[in-house]
Amino acid sequence: MVAVVTMVICLSSSLCLYLLFAFIKVLHKLCWTPYRIQYQMLSQGIRGPSYRFINGSSNEISSMKKEARSRPMNLSHDIFSKVQPHIHSWVNKYGKNYLQWHGSKAELVITEPELIKEILNNKDRAYRKEEVEGYLKKLLGDGLVTTHGEKWAKMRKLADYAFHADRLKIMVPEMIGSVEVMLERWKLHDEGKEIEVYEEFNLLTSEIISRTAFGSSYLDGKHIFQMLMKMELLAFRNADKIRFPGMSKIYRTVDEIESEKLGNGLRDCILEIIKKREEKVRAGEVANFGADFLGVLIKAHHDDNANRRISIEDLVDECKTFYIVGQETANGLLAWTVFLLAIHTEWQEEARKEVLKIFGHQNPNPDGITKLKTMNMIINESLRLYPPIVRIKRRVDRQVRLGLNLTLPANLGLCIPNIAVHHNPQMWGEDVHLFKPERFSDGVAKATNNNAAAYIPFGMGPRNCVGLNFATTQTKIALSMILQRYAFTLSPAYVHSPVPHPTLRPQHGIQIVLHSS
Repeated sequence: MVAVVTMVICLSSSLCLYLLFAFIKVLHKLCWTPYRIQYQMLSQGIRGPSYRFINGSSNEISSMKKEARSRPMNLSHDIFSKVQPHIHSWVNKYGKNYLQWHGSKAELVITEPELIKEILNNKDRAYRKEEVEGYLKKLLGDGLVTTHGEKWAKMRKLADYAFHADRLKIMVPEMIGSVEVMLERWKLHDEGKEIEVYEEFNLLTSEIISRTAFGSSYLDGKHIFQMLMKMELLAFRNADKIRFPGMSKIYRTVDEIESEKLGNGLRDCILEIIKKREEKVRAGEVANFGADFLGVLIKAHHDDNANRRISIEDLVDECKTFYIVGQETANGLLAWTVFLLAIHTEWQEEARKEVLKIFGHQNPNPDGITKLKTMNMIINESLRLYPPIVRIKRRVDRQVRLGLNLTLPANLGLCIPNIAVHHNPQMWGEDVHLFKPERFSDGVAKATNNNAAAYIPFGMGPRNCVGLNFATTQTKIALSMILQRYAFTLSPAYVHSPVPHPTLRPQHGIQIVLHSS
């Protein structure tokens, strides 16, 4: 009996000790660390909204975003306060660089170009890609966008090879074929009738991704895109919500259950596509797994050299990443450029003259695409005013000196709102919110006065977007073929409301009216 009592007492003591340690650990994470970082940054002149227990700044950010989305906006390109109302407000209140909180995680927001350049160039390798969690982790996995270190270097090399300039030329006929399918649909619309181009370009860019990167039609990849869109919606809906540490292990929300179900279904679909390609190789229908992105990845998965080989999970994650990021980026770029040309019809006419001069009424060709100077200026200005990605995130890997005056602690989050930089009148002049493609008449370097960090629609440094040329090439092809056939204006039904979701998209679509050119 005494032994039993002693054992009970020991177990009770151990449990109490465990609970005490667990409480101290949580208290350290939710109280001590945030207040220590807040004091440390304040001592260096970095202010920001005060840390609030557990939620940090998340409730304020969510409230400001909700209010901004509900607020009507006139037809202006001054969209910073609409897209990132919290950053717009707090930069004006606390300065160019300030501290905000995602739950208990501190995040330094940086808008100074010299500091941005130092972070993104990352010469000291002190700034790594921020780890994604929760919904985004299920959406993107450990693909090129989220991973780092040796794995990132290996996957980046494969992607660079798959989307090299010479390989892009081979993709041009498939891109043209996809645009022709879209334009056939447009013929069904009567003269002067409006068309919703954001959804049209959603179908187009999905078709192009499917055909050029994965060797299939949009119908084959349709289910994948539908699941990705649902997962993206769940991630967007829960972006600013904070859950108590470890809560997801005890209780999962309806959205978490749905996200996991979609993630498993997505993985199964991609594995089926991989299996079909491997079967074609065994049957002798395809040589060496194919030359597209999928073929490059599968070949790497079967590589005899263990150092070059990638796992099946890496293969699946890269497919997911390129399906979602490649399609979203190209769709946004094309949609916002057409939106701008629908308003600024004088530039639409200049672009049309250039297209007809170079291609006539023939389909675009790789050599002619490189000569589209006016269109290049228009695309650069579109990316400045409406960048697909409106923020870039990093995390401090170790304590590091940034610039001349800042010492950053390890694990501090970093947020670079490139839309703030693109809309800064100190860098671009008082006409910063006007659509003026002539800014780029002598190239990006001249437009930014050689300040590379003033213009970062696709990032910069070693982790700049690998799909930049892929996105701009399909945009130039689509625009050229549209301009050869149509003139277009913005529909009176259009409601201007750009939202980050997570790429910048029109909340209510983009409606234009087609006219024969």
